[in-house]
Amino acid sequence: MLAVCQDLHALRDPIRGGLATSLNEIAGAAGVGITLDERSLPVPDTVANACSLLGLDPLHVANEGELVAFVPPDHAEAVLEAIRAHPLGKESVWIGTCVEDHPGMVVAATGLGGTRVVDMPLGEQLPRIC
Repeated sequence: MLAVCQDLHALRDPIRGGLATSLNEIAGAAGVGITLDERSLPVPDTVANACSLLGLDPLHVANEGELVAFVPPDHAEAVLEAIRAHPLGKESVWIGTCVEDHPGMVVAATGLGGTRVVDMPLGEQLPRIC
């Protein structure tokens, strides 16, 4: 990543509190809004089915071995290509954008054409089993 962009803004491991916590913490600290494209989120069917059965939002579940990277928009494609060149990053995707609208908040564009606020997880988090 550093070979194609020296200006990485933030890197995060979304294990505690899932993607929702990581994105909300960064949005709050940076004073930016974040817009996600829910359709681009790589949620495996098994995870989506388990979350549906248990009434969980996949965005609040720990993401073991994942990376969230915030990079300048004009370098995003090059950084994504660099990540995909590594065997562990071959399935990486662009999931969202920082915006001036709704500072400090994360909003997801849904597959149905609407939007929803992605809040921090409430209550107790699921325990890690590793």
